[in-house]
Amino acid sequence: MTFETLTMEKNGRLATLTLNRPQSMNAMNGAMMKEITEALEWLHDEKEIQVLLIKGEGRAFSAGGDIKAMMDPTNPLDIDTVMVDVSRLAKALYTLPMITIASVHGAAAGLGFSLVLGCDVVIAEENSKLAMNFIGIGLVPDGAGHFFLKERVGIPKAKQLIWSGKVLNGHEALALGLIDEVTAEGRAYEQSEIVAAKFLSSPVKAMIASKQILHTQNVHELERILALESSSQSAMRRSKDHLEGIQAFVEKRKPSFKGE
Repeated sequence: MTFETLTMEKNGRLATLTLNRPQSMNAMNGAMMKEITEALEWLHDEKEIQVLLIKGEGRAFSAGGDIKAMMDPTNPLDIDTVMVDVSRLAKALYTLPMITIASVHGAAAGLGFSLVLGCDVVIAEENSKLAMNFIGIGLVPDGAGHFFLKERVGIPKAKQLIWSGKVLNGHEALALGLIDEVTAEGRAYEQSEIVAAKFLSSPVKAMIASKQILHTQNVHELERILALESSSQSAMRRSKDHLEGIQAFVEKRKPSFKGE
């Protein structure tokens, strides 16, 4: 497959998916969300691939949703269409019949962080900036952010992270159980390749079978959460707090939220 916002490389039983909008810190516009979805769904039929490595080109893994695209009056974002793609993306990632590894450097925020948390193994550099920061623009997590956070840290801690929007470095994220390994700056991709090679020299077919056993029982819950995220996000996009949040972001000032 060929993409405008991604690259996909296959090397034997390993595939590498690279988010490729470096000029925007891999912020996800509608085209990128759609292409990630299509890439992950395509991988479901690639029976020879057993490990997928996901990384970002340039200075960051992904800064999250493209806020400038959200505000473009000439090409307004259709939130309902976007949420269909985001929900497909999350389900395709969670049900992939292969081991998934996220290699994180720089920012992994918002939807980018949801994508990271949906991977089986997360390796991040110590100075990474990881945040479920939808709250900063008056939105709720999407891309199954609620589901993946709950799986990683449980409901009480998930609520705290969602409500605070706190930015965490690699060591802080590891201490909370959000990621699996921290590396020195500039070493995440190298370490991810080492981990991928270890999987490929292990009885990985059995590992994938165990993943599918554990994940299959949760797919219905995932689908329910994705439906709730979609309806909530659509409502929040129309809220006064969201409009204030994105305006404050563009103007580089602190937002003044009213709970409306």
